[in-house]
Amino acid sequence: MHKVQVDILGLSTSPHANGAYALILYELEGDRRLPIIIGGFEAQAIALKLENIKPPRPFTHDLFKNIADAFSLHVNEIVIDELHSETFYAKVVCEVNGEIHEIDARPSDAIAIAVRFGAPVFVSEDIMAEAGIREEQKEEEGAEPSVPAIGESAGAAGAEEKPKGAENRFESLQAALSEAVQSENYEEAARLRDEISRLKSSS
Repeated sequence: MHKVQVDILGLSTSPHANGAYALILYELEGDRRLPIIIGGFEAQAIALKLENIKPPRPFTHDLFKNIADAFSLHVNEIVIDELHSETFYAKVVCEVNGEIHEIDARPSDAIAIAVRFGAPVFVSEDIMAEAGIREEQKEEEGAEPSVPAIGESAGAAGAEEKPKGAENRFESLQAALSEAVQSENYEEAARLRDEISRLKSSS
């Protein structure tokens, strides 16, 4: 199977389903992007880790990482290798005691695990060819601009500084996000995270 390596571009709310998110993956050595619809819990699990926000108690994916570390299990890579009826399928490729194991998983869970292990993510060329979107294709179709990467600085180098009011708003949202995580109100944390992302992208 020929596969291409991808990374996470960002997350955005999905217009197609309430409470769902679009996870955007981009090809490292190419110009294609692959959107995958995932659930809110998995989106939170991915975003919190990418933003280095540590919840007071471990998520399911954090628990898996802790157990894997305790038993010297290493995640080598994640491969999104099947697409049937608009549903993606993935495998977590693990190694323990020198033996390689492939474990079936949903792409959202697999990627939430990948960001915790620092494991590379791959997509089969067949899937990328079928479901990937090229940048020029998006422009021709009049699609919305790319979703900003999670935690990515909104302004380019040399851009004007944010107005003071925007800075204060950003700081208050960050404080509220930390408080929501500490109180384990992850629904509110997700809302605040999205508002912070919008503030970054509009500045």
